Amino acid sequence: MTVLRIILAVPVLLVVVLFALSNREPAAFRLWPTDVVVELPLSLAVLGAMAVAFLGGALVLWLSALAARRRARRAEHAVRLLEAQVAELKAQCAPRLAPGPLVPLP
Repeated sequence: MTVLRIILAVPVLLVVVLFALSNREPAAFRLWPTDVVVELPLSLAVLGAMAVAFLGGALVLWLSALAARRRARRAEHAVRLLEAQVAELKAQCAPRLAPGPLVPLP
């Protein structure tokens, strides 16, 4: 599995490095309500925006999985309760079902 990850990661990293090296021109970014101007290399701005988008998507996915994890915890709790009830019922029924002395058949 790690070999597959390496095989997939190397081309992606190569493309990212080539992109960063070929887009070094500065770009001015202004924050609208203020007069703040930030100058960054274009590649850094694009890669930063991609990183923020990736983290935002991961957060949305994590939040959407919370409901499924909650249902799974409730189901596991219900299974534990039901298994305890089954064990208790088996313990109650065991003395009744215990084999008695063998009686020969005529």
